[in-house]
Amino acid sequence: MPKAYEEIADDLRRSIRTGGLPPGARLPAETELARRFGKSVPTIRNALRMLSAEGLIDKRHGSGTFVRRPRTRTLRDNTRLQWDKDRARMPEATRAATGATEHETGLVLDDLVFFARYRELGAPGDLAEAFGVPPGTVLLERTYRTRCSAEPAPFSLVSSYLVRDLIAANPALLDETREPWPGGTQHQLRTVGIEVARVEERVTARPPTPEEARELDLPAGTSVIVLRKTSYDIHGRVVDVSVVTLPGDRTELLFTTHLERW
Repeated sequence: MPKAYEEIADDLRRSIRTGGLPPGARLPAETELARRFGKSVPTIRNALRMLSAEGLIDKRHGSGTFVRRPRTRTLRDNTRLQWDKDRARMPEATRAATGATEHETGLVLDDLVFFARYRELGAPGDLAEAFGVPPGTVLLERTYRTRCSAEPAPFSLVSSYLVRDLIAANPALLDETREPWPGGTQHQLRTVGIEVARVEERVTARPPTPEEARELDLPAGTSVIVLRKTSYDIHGRVVDVSVVTLPGDRTELLFTTHLERW
């Protein structure tokens, strides 16, 4: 038998999903909800806590509790890797017309706000090992954030690493003001004669750090999906390592594996 707070949560959830409580609407005060449902304030708080964990409501200190606005969802499938490689050889106008975020969200370029920051750093132990270079080798760290213009939080937190000497032949690849780069990393590597042959993606899930929860605007209790992507060239050399932190409340990963016939 459902507990009282679960029944209250069901009632409020139904109102949110049917539009009785539209996005951005402020919920009645806890004392008013307690009178309406004939239950105690602690019971109401348990119901609200459940809805908050589901990402349906958001409690703002000093303002009240509000229905969260639905955020753009992302479908990230493994076929995009070949799509990225095919796009790297297309004319610039074609490459500039759409990018990975548009591909994954269905949005168009004008819907998006993009941020990139570059910096150089000495390779720490784990990245040095991944690239097969001595610790301290100069890497180019590229930080990316892309969000829908109507939403405050980015779709993901991305850090990408390249060995600086591997790309230095094209100075444009060291210039963050050239971002967003039409065709993305695969086209950037192509400009210095590098062809990506395979990509490994390792996926884990964990609770977010406080900084991640704040930047991704995560509902309480939401996990993040961490994707570590390693790109290899046609000679088996690691040419890019990227760490992508995805919000668990609006990201779907889809893996399709084609099997050979007997």
